[in-house]
Amino acid sequence: MDLNLRNISHRYDEVEVLRDINLDIRHGQIVCIIGPSGCGKSTLLRMIGGLERPTAGEVLQTGALPEGCLNPLTYIFQDFALLPWRTVEKNVSLVLEDHPLSGRAREAIIADVLARTKLSDFRSAYPRQLSGGMKQRVAIARALAVRPAVLLMDEPLSALDSQTRELLMDDLVDLWEKERYTAAYVTHNLAEAVRLGHRIVVLSRRPGKIREIVEIDMPLSARTNDNAELDAAQKHLWNLMREEALAADRELLDV
Repeated sequence: MDLNLRNISHRYDEVEVLRDINLDIRHGQIVCIIGPSGCGKSTLLRMIGGLERPTAGEVLQTGALPEGCLNPLTYIFQDFALLPWRTVEKNVSLVLEDHPLSGRAREAIIADVLARTKLSDFRSAYPRQLSGGMKQRVAIARALAVRPAVLLMDEPLSALDSQTRELLMDDLVDLWEKERYTAAYVTHNLAEAVRLGHRIVVLSRRPGKIREIVEIDMPLSARTNDNAELDAAQKHLWNLMREEALAADRELLDV
């Protein structure tokens, strides 16, 4: 399934947040969305996910859903959003409980996503027993359990330390290489964007407009920390954002 954003604009009372966003999120691609603080990245993701309706424009869904899809659009948040009184297995099963599945089918889905996210040995653990990286793996497993058409990822690694973030990026790449999932990925981290993004959408400061869409034509599995092409792409992104990031920071401090 593809997502097509057409002329998306949004305002909160007198504050214009987004202006005239046109963007295609194509099946099998990770599209990263970056921009200065307050530029409307997370607001745009909420529009994509249907949590908010834009003041103007529309989000269109085109193409077939994946086989067995239970929820076309599924979020992964930065704060994990796990229920502390539920085990890993029960946190994953939560998203399946409102669907007409047999117990055997539900167990098969849970076993599959725990294996894919390297959590099979931790199915009986509680969130308090897990590291931050393991908690985010549970959140990813829970999202994968409904076989979404598009993953909506709102700064999913920002709460993690740098080493854990690197490990989770490796996991996301490994999952993509096996499944070619589609994702809209909001981040403030340029290294994440060039590591994971097939296309990187650079928003201006508020009101957020698309300044540029940067495409990186390199297999995800070939992207390493010492890659000159990725370093150049990251520098280009920062050059696009630097002055506006400084201006946005001053605006936020003045509020």
